[in-house]
This record gives sequence, C-alpha cells and structure tokens, in this order.
Amino acid sequence: MKKRTLVIGASEKPSRYSNKAIKLLGKYGHDVKAIGIRPGKVEDVEIETGFPDYDDIHTVTLYIGPARQPQYYDYILKLKPERIIFNPGTENVEFEKMAKERGIEVVENCTLVMLSSGLF
Repeated sequence: MKKRTLVIGASEKPSRYSNKAIKLLGKYGHDVKAIGIRPGKVEDVEIETGFPDYDDIHTVTLYIGPARQPQYYDYILKLKPERIIFNPGTENVEFEKMAKERGIEVVENCTLVMLSSGLF
C-alpha cells in the first residue's frame, strides 16, 4: 500500500538522510510531501516551508532533533497521521507520549532501513 508521507527536516543536500528518504520513498511509489527550513526541490518533490495544509498524511517521518520539534507539535497532531517515525537522533519522549495519547502509532526506527527491509 502506498502511503502519503510527510518528511519534516527536508534538505536539498544529497548527503542528508532526509534527502535520501525523499528519493527512496519516491522510488517505492509513495506520495511524498516535504517541509524544510529553506524552499527547494528533491527530484520532483517540492520542499515547502512553514506549515502547509496537507490532507491524508499517513506517515510523518522526522529529521529534526527534539529541540526543534515543539514548534511542530500542534501542526503534526492536527494532520492526524496514522504514524510518526522518529529517525535516529529525533527520539522525543514528550512528543511520543502526546502522539500515543491521540492514537497515533509511534515508531523509533530509520525510514531508509524500514523501506529497504519491507517494514514501511
């Protein structure tokens, strides 16, 4: 099943994991949306800034550290994703608890590994 996925912390820099995730998500046929500090593009995916209004987000995958996450709490929770993936280095007990309380699945894993091993 293809899942509309929002990458938060997106970067045009090919060395960044968020960039690799956008490309791999696309390769696997997922509909990818991306938010970053700066606007840009990774392949055919526009990197938007701020808090764009998206519908039907299945998965949010985080590439921003816990210190930068609080500004996104309300935004992400309002999107009502089915799942939030906390990639290595983004784990956040406070936000994970908030998500679980709203019935959102919380996963501490690497999006790239999940995709390549069929766990996504």
